[in-house]
Amino acid sequence: RALGRRYGADLCYTPMFNSKIFAENEQYRNLHFTTNQHDHPLIVQFCGDNPETILKAAKFVEDQCEAVDINLGCPQHIAKRGHYGSYLQDEWELIASIVKTLHEGLKVPVTCKIRVFSDVERTVKYAKMIESAGAQMLTVHGRLREQKGHNTGLADWSQIKRVVEAVKIPVIANGNILTIEDCERCLKETGAVGIMSAEAHLYNPALFSGKIIPIWELVPEYLLISKDHPAPLSFIRGHLFKLFRKCLNSFTDHRTKLGSASSLEELESIAQDLCEKVKEAFHALSEEKKEEIVSSSHQE
Repeated sequence: RALGRRYGADLCYTPMFNSKIFAENEQYRNLHFTTNQHDHPLIVQFCGDNPETILKAAKFVEDQCEAVDINLGCPQHIAKRGHYGSYLQDEWELIASIVKTLHEGLKVPVTCKIRVFSDVERTVKYAKMIESAGAQMLTVHGRLREQKGHNTGLADWSQIKRVVEAVKIPVIANGNILTIEDCERCLKETGAVGIMSAEAHLYNPALFSGKIIPIWELVPEYLLISKDHPAPLSFIRGHLFKLFRKCLNSFTDHRTKLGSASSLEELESIAQDLCEKVKEAFHALSEEKKEEIVSSSHQE
């Protein structure tokens, strides 16, 4: 989040927390939720299917964030098993109860993230129901629940536009956001007040700046932040795999080493070596090839 804020992110979300575990397990809370005075504005995101349990979890963080979000968009199989995320989207009474309970029980606003239905009119009714229950902001991911993995496909911005036109609360658009140009086009086409990027932002934390920042500059910056704000090694390793995504198919030995590193110092050493090798490989290219790579970075 700190790296994203440095490069133009105006608002950050935490990862999605399991409300039941968060409410009941102090060790889970301390491990997964950390923040500081610079980490604002911040929205803390929960999943779950019990209004009182989600409220109990949210009470632990309401003094450390600007809003609490209910993730109603997660399409993963674990969400189906756990009965949360997009697998609640047909249970409108339950969703309304969750939103209303948090709206009435928290000091801070409650927001929601949703996916769309194949029938746009149903999507609009869904959004208006959530608004009526007390949500004060809505993020609309313009994909169906079934659009995931190999079936991801394109998000439907026209559905987001219809929601924007139908509700009075602010709407944030999500889906198909890979570059700053996508942000500008999406804002224009949907009328949304803001843009969310999830996966693409993990690969390119400088996305919202509109700049192409070399990986050999971003990674050392991230590692310095990780020293100031310690996190479990698995979290840091996961971010490095995202940041190095385009490089690891060419540097498979470094991929193996990153996967087996057992300390932050070891991760840092491997990452620094990989940064140098990527930098050397890039500077050895012809000017034409360099321009081609930079151009593709603007488009991916």
